[in-house]
Amino acid sequence: MSMAVAGLAAGMALGFAGYFGGFGAFVVVAVLGAIGFAAGRFADGDLEPGDFFRSRDRDRDRSRDRDFGRDERRR
Repeated sequence: MSMAVAGLAAGMALGFAGYFGGFGAFVVVAVLGAIGFAAGRFADGDLEPGDFFRSRDRDRDRSRDRDFGRDERRR
């Protein structure tokens, strides 16, 4: 299934939930859809549990170290 079709299906589900169930149902469907999306990405191997707990500073330091290593190799 293409991402466009998946987006269409999600939009229609949210639209029906909002129309027939009100704002509360819309929010419930949106939250459960996000949880399902994350679970699907995890099952596909595109997402790791550590991605949620890793700090941004650590990633920034790691990328700075990689960039520094490239400069050293050029010399």
